[in-house]
Amino acid sequence: MYQSIYTRASLLFVLSISCSAAIADDTTLHALDERITQLEQRAAPTSSANAFNPAISLILGGTYARLGVDPTIPATGFAMSANPGHQQGFNIGESELGISANIDPQFSGFATMALSPAGGVSVENAFIQSNALGSGVNLKIGRYFSGLGYLNDLHAHAWDFVDQPLVYATLWNNQLGEDGLQLKWLAPTDRFFELGGEIGRGRGFPGSDTNRNGAGNAVLFAHLGDDIGVEHSWRIGASLHETQRQNAISTGVPDLLGSVGGVSNSFTGKSRTAGLDMVWKYSPNGNVADRYIKFQSEYFQRKESGTLSYNLLTNSSYSDTQTGWYAQSVAQFMPHWRMGLRYDRLNPGSATVGAANTANVISNYGFQPTRTSWMLDYSPSEFSRLRLQLARDHSRQTLPENQIFLQYVMSMGAHGAHSY
Repeated sequence: MYQSIYTRASLLFVLSISCSAAIADDTTLHALDERITQLEQRAAPTSSANAFNPAISLILGGTYARLGVDPTIPATGFAMSANPGHQQGFNIGESELGISANIDPQFSGFATMALSPAGGVSVENAFIQSNALGSGVNLKIGRYFSGLGYLNDLHAHAWDFVDQPLVYATLWNNQLGEDGLQLKWLAPTDRFFELGGEIGRGRGFPGSDTNRNGAGNAVLFAHLGDDIGVEHSWRIGASLHETQRQNAISTGVPDLLGSVGGVSNSFTGKSRTAGLDMVWKYSPNGNVADRYIKFQSEYFQRKESGTLSYNLLTNSSYSDTQTGWYAQSVAQFMPHWRMGLRYDRLNPGSATVGAANTANVISNYGFQPTRTSWMLDYSPSEFSRLRLQLARDHSRQTLPENQIFLQYVMSMGAHGAHSY
């Protein structure tokens, strides 16, 4: 490309001199123009493997965890949820390999391969994204992290703490990932306003990944934000997620009194979650390189309703409403050093079968899981981070524990900036 530009510039220079010498002779101009075209065709790059030049990045992460309770035990009242991903002792965390490139003027492509601590590679993200739809419209197709909430579409290496808040761990199994289509619209206004919608397969927890025609889940979200001078900025959002669950099994639902054989714990029905999120950032004189404070919070409410199969023979209507929220603040108090504090709380609700009356309550723990986490991290550069995290976890009734985490996150190669 550069050779072609240089060749053209040189020839144009020669052309201008020749034109002056020939006093605008038409024959001379036509001959020089043909010569320029021939040389440009020779200099044009041919199709080869080097013509495709993607940006490649590798994130290396590792963690040491000292835990007092088996991490596979779920939070009380959330038996259908997987554990939040903790592993005792040393592990490599979730390292990832990212590839991105412009495909053509119309589309870009992105792929992220996650390197599992247990070994093996999985496709975390793999999607194409439009570049030229215009009018603030953006289309994404493939496998992606949903745009609901604030934290969901951030990759693990961009989290402010070692782990996700309890509400993400229990309601979304850390993150809601889908195979589907996402459409977003950015309003042409001075104040940031974004609307988005998604339809997908429904493979992400709490959905059930089954073969079906059509969509298995749907998401709607909206975000509004602005700057206040050069020192303050804010964003608020709302989201709604709905999916289907088919034959979801839980071993944690207590047996119904008098039921021979207990509850077989097979649930089929709808799962609908509504959420609110907000974030506020402040940096003196707008200089985020030296000091800044970020405060964020999210709240989700999930209602599941459908049919519970129990007593091996009996089907009955089932419903439960569960909530969770967190609030956290992270402050960079001097260049390269940050400190953060986070508080999580869950409410497992009261699960009922049949008519909504006290006699049919099958799950009412009278206990709300909580956790408080503190972290300190040091980033010598934008490519490396070392972190210490301490937590007092009381998410499992009668099993409180103290947790200690040491983590490193290192970035190599080209890696794009993260969202607000």
